[in-house]
Amino acid sequence: MDLYQRFCDLQNRRQFLTRSGMGLGAAALANAVPALAGNTTQHHAAKAKRVIFLFMAGGPSQLDLFDYKPDLHQRHGQPLPKEISGGQRVTAMTKGKEQIICSSAFKFSPHGQSGLHVSELLPHLSTQVDDLCLIKSTHTDAINHDPAQTFFCTGSEIAGKASMGSWLSYGLGSMNRDLPDFVVLSSAFWSGKVNVQALYSRLWGNGFLPSRHQGVAFQAAGDPVLFLSNPPGVDRGARRKAMDLVTRLNRIQQEKAGDPEIETSISQQEMAFRMQMSVPELTDLSKEDQKLVESYGPDVYKAGSFARNCLMARRMAERDVRFIQLFHRGWDHHAQLPVNLRGQCRDVDQPITALLKDLKQRGLFEDTLVVFAGEFGRTTYAQGARDHGSYGRDHHPRCFCTWMAGGGVKGGISYGKTDDFCYNVTENPVHVRDFHATMMHQLGIDHQRLIFPFQGLDQKLTGVEPARVVKEILA
Repeated sequence: MDLYQRFCDLQNRRQFLTRSGMGLGAAALANAVPALAGNTTQHHAAKAKRVIFLFMAGGPSQLDLFDYKPDLHQRHGQPLPKEISGGQRVTAMTKGKEQIICSSAFKFSPHGQSGLHVSELLPHLSTQVDDLCLIKSTHTDAINHDPAQTFFCTGSEIAGKASMGSWLSYGLGSMNRDLPDFVVLSSAFWSGKVNVQALYSRLWGNGFLPSRHQGVAFQAAGDPVLFLSNPPGVDRGARRKAMDLVTRLNRIQQEKAGDPEIETSISQQEMAFRMQMSVPELTDLSKEDQKLVESYGPDVYKAGSFARNCLMARRMAERDVRFIQLFHRGWDHHAQLPVNLRGQCRDVDQPITALLKDLKQRGLFEDTLVVFAGEFGRTTYAQGARDHGSYGRDHHPRCFCTWMAGGGVKGGISYGKTDDFCYNVTENPVHVRDFHATMMHQLGIDHQRLIFPFQGLDQKLTGVEPARVVKEILA
């Protein structure tokens, strides 16, 4: 008898209806069985096996980093034309105020054979432009941080949906039995000290998917994973005996209830036991070549630094962790942007460059999709002071820059265009849903077919609105 039938038979009518109403009903369970069994749902040949997602929380200014607008200097200090702003939604911080154009304080130069323009703030990354697919026409729906971050990470502004890494874990299964499918590394410190929003666990949560697919957040201090070490007086043998007893009790309860979350608990407890051996080995850098370690920058020896996390991401990639997400906060620059943005770029420029080079040297670049994004962009008009020493920029969801590298994506190209004011997309728009669909496509998943029935809807990462794979950027 299959798990679905056992579940139905073992529930009385009231229990069955209650569970169905809560979401993990019969249809969802039937759909979840392949993932619980560890099967892979691949719809076509994959170009990438894994993703390293570099999330710059706060909204980096595309105007000051990647979207070069040389003519904007001639309009500096002028009002933004109303035909450009077009009555679009703005934040409460800007509503009713003058929108005065502010050109970038930083110089741009062409780099590589591709000639892509990059800001002087990214001297290291500039050397890698021929590997980058720069998407200048990314746009989103949300205009404030929390819903925008939730949208980019889960496909919905509403909290409670499954995150990107959870969907990939659910759809593709695990490549490594000793480490989680989905790991999250958050920077413990950053240079921009103002307007720093909290990161909520829902950004890497499993939502309605079985809990084994949620992201595992590594800690900057103490045990890399909470409660990984045995308590004083408990050795590995004693822990093994306790685990075996708990597993036997869980199996008995599983026979009675048929609840898939019991099976999840068993597998996660076994994973935790194996991680007591695999995680210390993963985080031990003593055997790494010191010259290579130092290529990640001076912060690499600081626990919880973005540099250290980039090195850890490479070590996880070579151990076949499926989805590795790095969060770096401090990019919300409503004031003093020239000072704060410089520091933020110094945090990430050298580590990201070292990560790309390291992946290439180890033959991992071709099947690892590296992604760089924030939740939205910044406005072309100034916020606060308008001089080039201390201007700020407000939130801008209508256009911003992201990039992809490796994993079967074309390098050295710029895709999409914005108007002369960097305010509206004028060519080849890429919505966040399109971004998700393209990422999933590179891992062999059709975003329309990877679904999970929940609350009467076939849930997808890309939701119910139209989404397309951006095939023009694929190699």
